[in-house]
Amino acid sequence: MKIKKHITIILSILLVLFSMENTNAQCAMCRAVLENNADNSVAEGINDGIVYLMIFPYLLMGGLGYYIYKTHQKKKKSKA
Repeated sequence: MKIKKHITIILSILLVLFSMENTNAQCAMCRAVLENNADNSVAEGINDGIVYLMIFPYLLMGGLGYYIYKTHQKKKKSKA
């Protein structure tokens, strides 16, 4: 039973990692300003900055999920 859970978690993580696509993370206003600019390095810098800012909410939610998981596991072991 425990092995099935681990396999399911590993497969879920692999599915998420391999299903990602390369996207342009720009709002409509940023896109309009950057399309008028001939220098592509500015647009790439804006995209990288937006993706960098998107990482932190995912890290926070992942940490919270891990904490809840560990707390649930401790309660489960104490009942057994």
